[in-house]
Amino acid sequence: MSPPAGAGDVVLAVNAGSSSLKFGLYPAAGAARLLGQIDGLQPGGQPRWRLGDAGSGELAGLGADGSASARHAAALDWLLTRLAGLRGLRLRAVAHRIVHGGDRYTAPVRLDEAVLAELVGLSSLAPLHQPHNLAGVAAFARALPGVPQVGCFDTAFHATLPPLERRLPLPAALAARGLRRYGFHGLSYQYLADTLPQHSARAGGRALLAHLGSGASLCATRSGRSVATTMGFSALDGLMMGTRSGSLDPGVLLHLWRQGWRLDQVEDLLYRDSGLKGVSGTSADLRALRASGSAAAQEAIALFVHRTVREAGALAALLGGLDLLAFTGGIGEHDAALRAAVVAPLAHLGLRLDAARNAAATGDAVAAIHADDSAAEVWVVPTDEGRVAARAAFALLAGTAGG
Repeated sequence: MSPPAGAGDVVLAVNAGSSSLKFGLYPAAGAARLLGQIDGLQPGGQPRWRLGDAGSGELAGLGADGSASARHAAALDWLLTRLAGLRGLRLRAVAHRIVHGGDRYTAPVRLDEAVLAELVGLSSLAPLHQPHNLAGVAAFARALPGVPQVGCFDTAFHATLPPLERRLPLPAALAARGLRRYGFHGLSYQYLADTLPQHSARAGGRALLAHLGSGASLCATRSGRSVATTMGFSALDGLMMGTRSGSLDPGVLLHLWRQGWRLDQVEDLLYRDSGLKGVSGTSADLRALRASGSAAAQEAIALFVHRTVREAGALAALLGGLDLLAFTGGIGEHDAALRAAVVAPLAHLGLRLDAARNAAATGDAVAAIHADDSAAEVWVVPTDEGRVAARAAFALLAGTAGG
């Protein structure tokens, strides 16, 4: 157990992905510092940093032809330089968002070689995320020896799923080998579960949380605990996403294999070439699709809305109705038209938007966007996964983290 956090103590929360490094310095209480991200780390990308109100710029000396490892190393060096320039702060830990914790890791944990070896074994369940998350852990451990590395798992929030929600309709022998529904976006949902009760007495009732972004899912909660979610065994399940297909008849995969498709081709199709990008044929960015106005772009947006409404209705049925709907994520926080398009078909559940409130909610602050006569509340909540990870790290260091 470490001593209590002091005034200058901070946790660095990081989310290391294939194309970006998101980060923030969080004190035990109060506003985050050095909040930003570095994008363009993918092959062929041009790395750029963005740092709160300090603006943005290119990482010097790294063009699009630089290797992926060189760009990630440059991103880490850039961040460490800025950390070194901060005075009066003590870095207590680095808290890493890790997508998959499997059955075992349902609470934050100190990351050592044994734990990391187990997490590597889960990489096939989240191939777009897990390897990059773990590479980030290794890089920070090398750069900051002696600073505790803490893993915070997206699957952990869904440890409360009831047995029927976890079970896949497969033989028991496969279930015993870990083939089950897990659920993801847990750090985001934990933030909403912690934040909404500060604004609404209904947050502890039947709530539907919508994390809509390049990755997208829905989560049904009672008393702030996950009882059902659209993502399952992998982060491919459920809603249509930026480049991921979401739920798909497995017969499609059998058909493609019989047509001679290789495993890697199918994986690329499902993870990187489907969703908004696949249907539109141009982009995974909803903003670009709205600006395009092409028929294919409009079809992609309409299908995204349709699949979201379809899954929302199913989860509302499991809850027996709705007391509250909350939007978060890049799309959920910033696209008022999308929110309106999702809520309108759910009017039978008592949801009614106030058009002016919805238009004014830009994701900068928690905002109620329901009409005064709406039977259920509708909220926009800017998520902060880094804050959740940092709190967890402070609690773990203090010996107060729950299991």
